[in-house]
Amino acid sequence: MGIIFGMDFLKFSIAVQEYDIFVDPILDKQSLFIMGRVIIQNTGSQPLTNIHINFGAGDTLDIKVLKVGQKIIVSPPPENPMRFVMISADNDIFVNKAYREMPKMVGMMGS
Repeated sequence: MGIIFGMDFLKFSIAVQEYDIFVDPILDKQSLFIMGRVIIQNTGSQPLTNIHINFGAGDTLDIKVLKVGQKIIVSPPPENPMRFVMISADNDIFVNKAYREMPKMVGMMGS
């Protein structure tokens, strides 16, 4: 049993594809402001190059290289409507995701 469960866990910790990316756009709504951030991680086994981040409304950001396993957090400009984010990179990488709201818990700011 341990070997079977160990092999299942191993699938999650080893990169399967050469070029792959994880993108998680998050909105954090407070009572006075809304903060957006996008978590980007290279989940492939090769570095990602020429990453282009499009926040919408003409706001973009370019990153030259994202190393294997590297995770970055970027934020759109404050006046951005923060509806979606599109990310493209070399080797046919393209992700288009809408922002999601963080769940509110009792006692947290903005809840």
